[in-house]
Amino acid sequence: MNLLLQLNPRDNVAVALQPLAIGQEINGLKLLNDVPMGHKVALQPIHSGQPALKYGYPIGRAMEEIKAGAHVHSHNLQSALEEEKADPLKNGKGKATARQENKTGATFLGYQRPDGSVGIRNEIWIINTVACVNFPAEKIATTSRQKYGHPGSGIDGIFSFSHPYGCSQLGDDLGHTRSLLASLARHPNAAGVLVMGLGCENNQLKAFLEEVGSFDPRRIKFFNAQDVPDEIETGLQLIDELAAYAATFKREPVPASKLVLGMKCGGSDGLSGITANPLVGRVSDWLSAQGGSALLSEVPEMFGAEQVLSDRATSPEVAIRFDQLIANFKDYFHRHHEPVNENPSPGNKDGGITTLEEKSLGCVQKGGTAPVCEIFDYGQRISNSLGGLGLVNAPGNDGVSTTAMAAAGAHMILFTTGRGTPLGAPVPTLKIASNTPLAERKPLWIDFDAGPLLAGTTMEDLTRHLIELVLQTASGATHARNETNGYREIAIWKDGVTL
Repeated sequence: MNLLLQLNPRDNVAVALQPLAIGQEINGLKLLNDVPMGHKVALQPIHSGQPALKYGYPIGRAMEEIKAGAHVHSHNLQSALEEEKADPLKNGKGKATARQENKTGATFLGYQRPDGSVGIRNEIWIINTVACVNFPAEKIATTSRQKYGHPGSGIDGIFSFSHPYGCSQLGDDLGHTRSLLASLARHPNAAGVLVMGLGCENNQLKAFLEEVGSFDPRRIKFFNAQDVPDEIETGLQLIDELAAYAATFKREPVPASKLVLGMKCGGSDGLSGITANPLVGRVSDWLSAQGGSALLSEVPEMFGAEQVLSDRATSPEVAIRFDQLIANFKDYFHRHHEPVNENPSPGNKDGGITTLEEKSLGCVQKGGTAPVCEIFDYGQRISNSLGGLGLVNAPGNDGVSTTAMAAAGAHMILFTTGRGTPLGAPVPTLKIASNTPLAERKPLWIDFDAGPLLAGTTMEDLTRHLIELVLQTASGATHARNETNGYREIAIWKDGVTL
């Protein structure tokens, strides 16, 4: 078994695949320090001010002379990202072409909706326009689950998604909340939606429904709690009507080209960019070749990896919009007087990730090599199959990012992690461990183990197994751990004053 992994022939650092001890000799390289699993070792001397290379790209600048065999981390390596504002026309030229479809005939059992969309769950969602009705909405959902929570109901679940917003918001901040919630209300995993307002909030029900657009009144019901004698009784009556409509849908074969997957990493470690993220990238490439759609978010975790994505833009227009996305997000940091490289998190660093460039280059592995076909604003929904990768404007925060991709239309989230998390999005959230010890330690959180890649299992075999799990989950034959645990939540991107 290899103890050190060099990811690219250009690299001057390698990753420890297990804990290594000072004095240990590996292929003629003598270790000068103890090195935890997932951390980096210098393969050759790196002079002060010179770049350390991983994935074939710079991940930072040496703060001092680093000897061959030395542990490379925060004590001797720092980010080389510049703080000046990004040039929105600097990188993108739109060199890539759309991916040639290579359909395998793969299908899943989904729910065909009258508007042409497809769902992988037949659920009823309660969407609140304002935080003031969170508790009544949850009571309606809990009571309704007791009535319809059996296999014969034809309902896969009834859920309410609490949030703290909808009132005391202005301008773009209110617009973010409204567009995000409206996009969730249009999600095809929800066969029926109950929109519940209070009546006096900034996010008025009338304006919210205008944001939703035209809709089938059999699918979306709504009311303000201030306008009815008993909001619980009214809500339960409307759920009964939605349940009767939802029960008319049955699963039927659907081509994989209709599938939309969101790619997310959280609690990453030094192995995430080596095992779980490239594995998810293979699934992204497979889905793109079927004509399907993969979504990638976490814009701040693209800083330092911009060229990797920009070179894959399918047109100059897409490349320019991508560069503008990066420039706007850096400007967002500057407006709040924050450095653009205030990342990785403490948990990332414990796991071996030193700089934002390193984290970003590992993060974008989830997008595989698929062409970048479109850039989506926060709250914007995907309208057609991409046959490639779409980039969604949202921060790296786990809850905010997964919610944004679900609102964009992701049927399912593939969530890679090296540290573990119980988080669940509004849609099935498959957790993919970067290492086997995590998968063994947290079996109630983890759906799939990418660790066998380090023990000799081929990437091709593991990719095939993960694709099978994705299709089984989409078909309802199995459920993600977040579903069986009942872990579902939303998080909305807050950027504005509160009245």
